[in-house]
Amino acid sequence: MNAIELRELNKDNFYDVCKLSDTLTESQKRCVAPNIYSIAQAHFYPENAWFRGIYLGEEPIGFIMLDMIADDDDIPMDDKPSAFLWRFMIAKDHQEKGYGRKVLDLITEKLRKEGKKTLYTSCHIEEAEPLRFYLNYGFTDTGVFDDGEEVLKMTL
Repeated sequence: MNAIELRELNKDNFYDVCKLSDTLTESQKRCVAPNIYSIAQAHFYPENAWFRGIYLGEEPIGFIMLDMIADDDDIPMDDKPSAFLWRFMIAKDHQEKGYGRKVLDLITEKLRKEGKKTLYTSCHIEEAEPLRFYLNYGFTDTGVFDDGEEVLKMTL
């Protein structure tokens, strides 16, 4: 079985990762920005944004982007330093196969090594997913809403 890898984007794989957004259902598209938008946004925040294509062997199957300097005034001092899971998507045909969990395993391991204490994220709660996915992974509900999304956190 092929392992999940997180790869830097370049001129050779950029378009393939961008096209993955087209595989999502309409309700999923309302929950996560298109990859092309996220990649463009990351270039305007180079000091914060860490982004990668998610690969299964040689096949791109997703995209992830973190805010590595999540230092808002809203974040309790005890949770700092923290990171924010800014964008995360797995192509429709590759969902519910355990790949999302494997990606989060790689991310949480990376963040722990870098000394982060907490990983935050937020999500729409119109549908059961992705909220259920995050809660099952170990995130907890903070009871805070930001821009219409539920804010979740996980102690690393």
